[in-house]
Amino acid sequence: MIFVPIVLLVLGLYALVHHYLWRRLVRDVSAPGGRWRRTGTVLAVALPLVGLGALVGGRVLPLSAERWVAWPGYLWLATLVYLMLALFAGEAVRAVWLRLPARAGVPADAARWTPEERGEEAPEPVAVEKEKKKEEAGDPSRRLFVARTVAIGAAGVAVAVVGTGAYGVLDGPSLKQVTVPLAKLPRRAHGYRIAVVSDIHLGPILGRSHTRRIVDTINGVQPDLIAIVGDLVDGTVPELGPAALPLADLRAKDGAYFVTGNHEYFSGARPWVEFVRSLGVRPLENARTELPWFDLAGVNDLAGESQGEGPDFVRALGDRDPARAAVLMAHQPVNIHDAVRHGVDLQLSGHTHGGQLWPGNYLAELANPTVAGLERYGDTQLYVTRGAGAWGPPVRVGAPSDITVLTLASLQA
Repeated sequence: MIFVPIVLLVLGLYALVHHYLWRRLVRDVSAPGGRWRRTGTVLAVALPLVGLGALVGGRVLPLSAERWVAWPGYLWLATLVYLMLALFAGEAVRAVWLRLPARAGVPADAARWTPEERGEEAPEPVAVEKEKKKEEAGDPSRRLFVARTVAIGAAGVAVAVVGTGAYGVLDGPSLKQVTVPLAKLPRRAHGYRIAVVSDIHLGPILGRSHTRRIVDTINGVQPDLIAIVGDLVDGTVPELGPAALPLADLRAKDGAYFVTGNHEYFSGARPWVEFVRSLGVRPLENARTELPWFDLAGVNDLAGESQGEGPDFVRALGDRDPARAAVLMAHQPVNIHDAVRHGVDLQLSGHTHGGQLWPGNYLAELANPTVAGLERYGDTQLYVTRGAGAWGPPVRVGAPSDITVLTLASLQA
């Protein structure tokens, strides 16, 4: 029963935010009955509805219809974030600006001078009274100028930030190179390269061309092994299977491997595991394979616990030779504590998107031990990729997407 009040609270806050935007971007900058007042009021109602449509579309609409609301809806939600941040900053600018002297070049204490001292003729008493009332109420023309300047500036900043962030996602992930020393790695494996990709998020916005860019980028560096660390899709196999087909072209000496992320369990994990297997990518479902130079293990995502398919570290890592290096694929960084207890040398994760939309990285830090990059936990190292796609808005700000090539270094070399 508590779910309903929470939903109502969220919707209420959502409505209040858009009412604030209407006041600052429409009411304060336009005349009653004017064209912009009418247009802005319509947008103030339509845009939040489109945003809600994008959030719930995947649950009630087929993918072909969801695309029509996903693009405008998610882009609006991203723009909303930066409009609010810019307008909050604009409130401080507004407060200072409206308190500055009305005429540039007039000394700060000029208000205490008499008209004769300023070299002006004394105004009529009626004019003095009007000026006094004008100052008490604030200069309407000045307030309008400040309101329009802040509104235009905030809108310009938001559109520029979101536009740049969207271009980065749609242009494809960048390639990142990281060297990871492993104490147990034999000398002959020095320089072994693992291509790590996560959070591709195929769905109503990112499709087959996105997958093709990722496959071409990975094949271009000719890695020894490919690790796909969860959250491949946001939809079912019938809907998104064609978008994932380019994964069949992945090429690496020791093959490509896959573990589930939380979004696979939202979309139907079992069909996706079998579909990925049919493409030549090997799923590691709480399983381990012994490669010539180290053990590669994978565990199911924590979201699988609700379906009886959660992570099983004993099954994946038990009875192995502790003298060999162990590399673990686990979608969520929070698995690092279990990895440490089971003697894993390196855990490969994603899930966080690096925060995706600044300042989301600060929220991500509250829920994850590492948000992005390489960190050490005792004798275990954790590498978290920012992911190759985006969830929700196809926008990244302060957290560009990446595919990482990890080069393993032997301390014996």
